[in-house]
Amino acid sequence: MAAFSGSRFKEFLKKYGKVALGVHFSVSAASITGLYVAIKNNVDVESLFDKLHLPGLSKDEKNQNPSPQSPNPDGSLKEEVVIEKKQRNRTAELAASTGGALALAVICNKALFPVRVPITIALTPPIARFLARRRIIKNSV
Repeated sequence: MAAFSGSRFKEFLKKYGKVALGVHFSVSAASITGLYVAIKNNVDVESLFDKLHLPGLSKDEKNQNPSPQSPNPDGSLKEEVVIEKKQRNRTAELAASTGGALALAVICNKALFPVRVPITIALTPPIARFLARRRIIKNSV
């Protein structure tokens, strides 16, 4: 499946046509629904994308704090109070906006396209056979 060339893909579409499109749209709908539910339940998508090394939503910021202790002029050490700034959760901010959760789910769905295509290719033949056995589609595959 990794070497699915252009001609093989055209044959795949010619053979399965509407079934392949239906399967792909169903996989996409399930993906968007799952992502929407996850985002509405405050899953931090940015950190998830960072862990999976997917590009798009996150920027790496290195935390470079000075040492918490610094020397006084007389040589003794004085402690400094370091207040860390709370990092913004852009996922939560987008989800709070009107339609932001759905928009973010669609964007994440677009980023997961390379994952959805192999799923579609793997699911289409068995679904086409099932539909042919039930005589829902005319072509026997």
